[in-house]
Amino acid sequence: MTVSEHVDQKRAPMELKAQKKICAELDTIPSQSMLDPFKLTITLTENPKKVLPAEELVFGKTFTDKLLTFHLSFLISCVFHYAFECFEGMKAYKDNNGKNRLFRPDRNMQRLNKSTSRIALPTVDEGALIKLIGEFVKVENRLIPQKRGCSLYLRPTVIGTQESLGVGAPTSALLFVIASPVGPYYPTGFKAISLEATNYAARAWPGGVGDKKLGANYAPCVAPQREAASRGFQQNLSLFGEDEYVTEVGTMNLFIALKGKDGQKELITAPIDGTILEGVTRDTLLQLARERLVPQGWAVSERKLRMQQISEAAEDGRPYNVK
Repeated sequence: MTVSEHVDQKRAPMELKAQKKICAELDTIPSQSMLDPFKLTITLTENPKKVLPAEELVFGKTFTDKLLTFHLSFLISCVFHYAFECFEGMKAYKDNNGKNRLFRPDRNMQRLNKSTSRIALPTVDEGALIKLIGEFVKVENRLIPQKRGCSLYLRPTVIGTQESLGVGAPTSALLFVIASPVGPYYPTGFKAISLEATNYAARAWPGGVGDKKLGANYAPCVAPQREAASRGFQQNLSLFGEDEYVTEVGTMNLFIALKGKDGQKELITAPIDGTILEGVTRDTLLQLARERLVPQGWAVSERKLRMQQISEAAEDGRPYNVK
């Protein structure tokens, strides 16, 4: 298990070593990788990067000086041939008192292990990895933006590294965490974005892997996004099947506040049925909505909703909102 500095053309790599072999032969890969936060050691760079003003941060373009990595075996990889790769997206924030905060990291770790299990990669010790990420965030403390809406984006990633062209469960893997100070995801900031209802490209389906955070799920979405952009839209709203059920947007889950024909106000999001990624923010909003909106007479539902039903609400003049 190692933690190494992010390498660029001007700076040699630095390593923070806490060695731990996690997987060896196929029959000895453990169900959970043995991460030990107490074996973490840290070596700081002598030439730290300049901290950019929050208003200059572009999502995914700026990176911290260091990388949190865990060496499992020699880095040559089946990941490049058969896409043995999965990742998580989480953020570190500064609260009003300047204290570092992670938002529900336990849910990210649970989802990471669901992804690794789906593509036959070793799972990780969730609690240990959270502690290690916490230490990593402390090291990069100065690069956490304090401006509202900005954060330190964290990307834990697991890749298969076995040297083989045979298709099978990797006998070696690499776990690493990248950190990037970020502002808003879209260039337009925190303003509403335009969505194209897309029925010509299926992003996910029951029994597939679209409900896991695999790198292989993202590349096929780029061409439909470019097609939507050519018509003036910023993202695709994926519709599933002949009934055109509303699922999710390319980078987020979707909520629809709708007033039914009977006057019932309802907050609706797609169910966990294999057609959407199980978002941490989605789960949080559902909990808050059930706590706060249901007592006010709202219905909060995880159910299928056809695009036609949204169109009918618009035609009838019934209030609706898409978030």
